[in-house]
Amino acid sequence: MADAGDRGLWSAAEAYEGYMGRWSRRVAPLFLDWLAPEPHRDWVDLGCGTGSLSAGIIRACQPGSVLGLDTAGGFLEYAAAQVPGATFRVGDAADTHLPPGVFDHAVSGLVLNFVRDPGRALREMVRLVRPGGQVALYVWDYAGHMQIMRSFFDAARPIDPGSAAFDDGVNAPICRPGPLREAFEAAGPVDVEVTALDIPAAFASFEAYWSPFLGGTGSAPKYCAGLDPEVRERIKEAVRAALPTGPDGEILLAVRAWGVKGTVRA
Repeated sequence: MADAGDRGLWSAAEAYEGYMGRWSRRVAPLFLDWLAPEPHRDWVDLGCGTGSLSAGIIRACQPGSVLGLDTAGGFLEYAAAQVPGATFRVGDAADTHLPPGVFDHAVSGLVLNFVRDPGRALREMVRLVRPGGQVALYVWDYAGHMQIMRSFFDAARPIDPGSAAFDDGVNAPICRPGPLREAFEAAGPVDVEVTALDIPAAFASFEAYWSPFLGGTGSAPKYCAGLDPEVRERIKEAVRAALPTGPDGEILLAVRAWGVKGTVRA
């Protein structure tokens, strides 16, 4: 039986699915189409979380193998239950302890801005890939067209300037095309390319949009969890007023991620 900590991590995985995981699942196929991989290749998914990208690889890429690594045991348990055909284990994206040059693709979805040393993590991705193989990842466009988050933080800041401490649009400058390209080139890959990956995000009502912000997992939900209820309610109403809402209460937002890929030198 899982202990309380494991149950907590499982709950966090479910909360993350409601907040961001479902959008990650929709971005992953666009990312993989852009990579255009050959079949029967070996993949490692660093910071695999709840397994959205690993699942996409299994479905679309005819892989030889898929290994997902993450530091959160509950996320890995969730991923293993959702993604048959892949292997999941505990591992640090910046220090995997795996042998060098054993994969054809090292990929990562929505993780780079959360690792302590992005340059080290990118160098580890390169180390794991055979010469001529590919390293690639994607990150949310926090400062621009990730409108789920932008709508929240743009409304919160006039009410509580302290919200900026949780705003990845402020705190993750690497999540832009120029810095992504520079970081990749510094890590060693050649033929580096960056692209926009766009999907719509539709909500049937404001409550459908708002409820994931109460789950406690992710930057904005963590911020919400620590707020005085009166301040949280003021922010909620400011977000409601700012969102583009249709005549039946529906909300349609844009969601953008930036993808970057490069080739390991032969």
